[in-house]
Amino acid sequence: MLKIIDTHAHLDELENLESALTKAKHSGVIAIVAVGSNHQSNQEVMKICLKYPSFVYPAFGLHPWELGNLEPNQLESTLESIGEGANDITAIGEIGLDYDKRVVKVSPKELQKEALKRLLALAREHKKPAIIHSRYAWKDSFEMVKEAGIKKAVFHWFTGFSSVLKDILEAGYFISATPATEYHEEHRRAIKETPLGKLLLETDCPVTYGRETTYRSEPVDILRSLRAVAALKGIDEISVAEQTTHNATQFFDLSPHNLS
Repeated sequence: MLKIIDTHAHLDELENLESALTKAKHSGVIAIVAVGSNHQSNQEVMKICLKYPSFVYPAFGLHPWELGNLEPNQLESTLESIGEGANDITAIGEIGLDYDKRVVKVSPKELQKEALKRLLALAREHKKPAIIHSRYAWKDSFEMVKEAGIKKAVFHWFTGFSSVLKDILEAGYFISATPATEYHEEHRRAIKETPLGKLLLETDCPVTYGRETTYRSEPVDILRSLRAVAALKGIDEISVAEQTTHNATQFFDLSPHNLS
């Protein structure tokens, strides 16, 4: 059986978590990075990780979508709690920028940038990888990550310009492939242009994927990401699984002897 790692899952949003994790394990998933999106989400992520040690690994984040919902004191307390918990987590994320007009209306660009700057400072201070959301803000996101001196970053579900992707890869950062690799042209192009050695797999579950037929994703759908990458690159699935699992193990500093 293939051994694969889901590097980006919102497990705190799954309706039937235990069933989803059991199904994933039986399908070859050996580890999941559970990402947080706000203070409450981060706390739920940690509870899940304590319940499923050496299988689910925590990342604390503050999603740009959430910023408009926070009072200034809540922003401060969230940043403080992420810093306080940094030694117990695998990564800082999901963090980043989102310039979709619906998001900018409630979370202005300058607020997003200020929050990201401070979150990246935490990632650098605690030597943690950063999991970056960059929708319609690809260049700004990359430049902020690089300027912050971040050593390890993954730009998740990347759909940006090839020129920015080139800069990301030259800086040594990673891209992650979602199940949208099956059909989303911009994402497919990015995955095709990314060397296998710089690629991670993710589901971003419970995102709904598909065009004509849609489905609400779970960690088991990492198999869709795997198969889509293999088909797009013309590489066998075993090679994709082995390389991306190696990439994830190194990127997140997971202990291989704990992964079974």
